[in-house]
Amino acid sequence: MTKADIVNEISKNTGIEKITVQKTVEAFMDTIKGSLVKGSNVYLRGFGSFIVKKRAEKTARNISKNTTIIIPEHFIPAFKPAKSFVSKVKSNVK
Repeated sequence: MTKADIVNEISKNTGIEKITVQKTVEAFMDTIKGSLVKGSNVYLRGFGSFIVKKRAEKTARNISKNTTIIIPEHFIPAFKPAKSFVSKVKSNVK
């Protein structure tokens, strides 16, 4: 399902114009991105959490050049679904 599919589905279910729904969906995503960039997690009860994970510094190898490089500590965005969400998906996916 794409963002356009989500907008169409919400518009169909609520009767709200597609352009309004699209602006709302984009504002929602921008708000989540902005929060994660600031280092704040976003918790949506019954759906899941958008969190910032810390990756530790590690040593990696470039096998084609036979060199070792250090990958510095960094942060990545992640999504952790709620338990109720996971159980619904597990019971319905075939």
